[in-house]
Amino acid sequence: MLVQQLAEAIASAPMQVLDDLSRDVWRAMSVGLLDDTDAERLAETIHARRTIARTLEASQRVTEPRTGPSRSWSYFPPPRPPQGPQSRARSIARRRQLAASGPMPPALAAKFTQGELAVLRIVSDEVKRTGSCARTVAELAARAGVCLSTTRNAIRTASRFGLLTVEHRRQHCKPNLPNVVRIISAEWLAWLAKGGGCKKVNATDKEVLNREKRGSFNSSRKPEPTERFVQEAQQPLRGRSGPVRAERLGRGVPPSTG
Repeated sequence: MLVQQLAEAIASAPMQVLDDLSRDVWRAMSVGLLDDTDAERLAETIHARRTIARTLEASQRVTEPRTGPSRSWSYFPPPRPPQGPQSRARSIARRRQLAASGPMPPALAAKFTQGELAVLRIVSDEVKRTGSCARTVAELAARAGVCLSTTRNAIRTASRFGLLTVEHRRQHCKPNLPNVVRIISAEWLAWLAKGGGCKKVNATDKEVLNREKRGSFNSSRKPEPTERFVQEAQQPLRGRSGPVRAERLGRGVPPSTG
C-alpha cells in the first residue's frame, strides 16, 4: 500500500516536491517500511521525472521568442575582417621597418620581440610629438602592422620593466577612453632626444673647400704626397733640356730624352 501511494505521488508531483518525496522513500526504507527493490524502483521513477521535466524546460526556453527590447547598436566595435595575403605582406614589411629603425637603446630593445618593437616605435613617435600617447590599441596595432594581442603585450611588458606608465580612463556606462601612455625611462628619453637610432650627419665645411680652391692653404704645413707631386710637376726638371709638362708626369708618361 505504501509503495502504491508513493508511486502515485511521484507521478503527479511537481519538480519542487520531488526532492521531498525522494527523502521520504529513503527514510521509509531505513525504518523497514520498504525493501531495497521497491526503494530502488521509486528512486528510478523520480530520476525519470526529473529528466523529462528538465528536457521540456530547455526546449521551451529555446523556442520561446524574446520579448525584451532589442538594440541595433553595441558598446563594442564590430569584428575586423581577416587580412588578405597582400595586406599581410605589407604589414610584415612595415613591422620589420619600424623595428629596425631603432625605437630604443639596444640594451632595452633586446627585451622585446620584433612586433613589440614596432608598437613601441609608434608610441615613442607619439610621445616625441605630443608628450604622451593616447592612441587606441586598434590604431597602434594597425600602424605597427601587428595584432591586438601583440600591442597589449608590448605595452604591458614595457610597463612591467618600468619604462612607461599607463593611465586608465574608465567611464561609467560609457565606452572607456583610450589609455594614456607616458615614457618615464631616462635612458629611453635620452635616446629619443638624440634622435633615436638615426646618426646625426655633419655637413662638409665649405670654407675649407673654398680655401683650397683659392690656393690659400698654410705653406708651413707639410704638403701631402699628392700636393708635393703637383708642385714638383709644375717645376722644370734639373739636368734636362727644357721643362717637362705636368700633364705628361700626371699621366705617368716618362719624359722624352731627345
